[in-house]
Amino acid sequence: MSEFLPFHGLLPQTDVVSEVAAVPYDVVNSEEAAALAAGKPLSFLHVSRPEIDLEPGIDLHDDRVYAKAAANFRWLRENAPLTEDTGKHFYIYRLHMGSHVQTGIVGAASATDYHQNIIKKHEKTRQDKEDDRTRHVMELRSHTGPVFLTYKDSNEIDALVSNLTEVEPTFDFTAPDNISHVLWRVDVENSRKISDLYQKIPCQYIADGHHRSAAAARTQLECAPKNPHHNGTEDYNYFLAVSFPASQLKILSYNRAVKSLNGLSGEQFIAKIGEKFTIVQTDSHQPGQSGELCMYLQSKWYLLRPKFEIGNLGVIERLDVSILQDNILAPLLGINDPRTSKEIDFIGGIRGTGELQKLVDQGSHAVAFSMFPTTVKQLMDIADAGVIMPPKSTWFEPKLRDGIVCHSFLPGNKLHTGKDRFRCQC
Repeated sequence: MSEFLPFHGLLPQTDVVSEVAAVPYDVVNSEEAAALAAGKPLSFLHVSRPEIDLEPGIDLHDDRVYAKAAANFRWLRENAPLTEDTGKHFYIYRLHMGSHVQTGIVGAASATDYHQNIIKKHEKTRQDKEDDRTRHVMELRSHTGPVFLTYKDSNEIDALVSNLTEVEPTFDFTAPDNISHVLWRVDVENSRKISDLYQKIPCQYIADGHHRSAAAARTQLECAPKNPHHNGTEDYNYFLAVSFPASQLKILSYNRAVKSLNGLSGEQFIAKIGEKFTIVQTDSHQPGQSGELCMYLQSKWYLLRPKFEIGNLGVIERLDVSILQDNILAPLLGINDPRTSKEIDFIGGIRGTGELQKLVDQGSHAVAFSMFPTTVKQLMDIADAGVIMPPKSTWFEPKLRDGIVCHSFLPGNKLHTGKDRFRCQC
């Protein structure tokens, strides 16, 4: 049973929301963030990537970076301004990217559900990234980057969302990347109905945002012992999330480019691949079905079809990224741990296969692989089995924007119960 609650959202004014909204912190580096935020004092990147307002090259974990994030957040709250809703609401969030449309519900997910695996994971988290996000949340006393959740479709939720989106939205803007973002504030009565419907959802799955959700769970563990009256309803027990029905998600491939052939010539490399795969030169740059791979080598594209029976493999081993890793990257190219190897780069599908060709043609990489996208069903099956997906297996588009709605637990924030406020001293 999934606990998903309305909350006192912190929102920018309608006339500046497009200036505030920003891409997630983890899809841009410092230089890219600085370029996107240049001349835009209201951009949420000043909060999510505060190093852009400090000296170039500063250690991203320097105390001054977190202090600057908190200072910038205070400034933004006052000058955008960001205003906290007095009532507890859900917010419906619709994204348009070309012909693709997906509509989710912004709410407060339960850190306890995360601990109890009612919110299911499919990725490992890195300690340094967890530490960074936890400190960022604690310095701001707010969850500002939404976790992307999904659930198995509910006709009842779909019907209610359809009705609630027939009215004029609260926000409606198109970002510079031509992705449109539409938000509706749900009234208190219908927010209660949504919360009741989520009680029928047995579990939710993290699609994207494993480090943000892990940080939220750690935030709860830090705050609870410092509250002598802790009862589990305080705002620090919940975190910002957008929950989408699984059928609406769009997963793109997460491609690979490798810098060298591990001492092999191109001909030797192809011959070794041919021991396990049928190799056909092709004009296609993307595989047509799961289980196949496309490879770009020496200015040519090849289609690789496994000679072995994929159906006999385990739930992890039959993933396309695992087929590549277990049969080519590790045994032939010496990339035993793609998380730490400096020989491999991961290229999000949104950048297209042209980026793969560019890397190989310019000589920085020797070979590149185009993947068939992981499916939502595969993601759920893996999470249900309690096992971990290989790194960089999924790339979700479109990306949620930071700054449209925040979930705060600053001193004085209201409890979810609506009772007296707990002044968080954590």
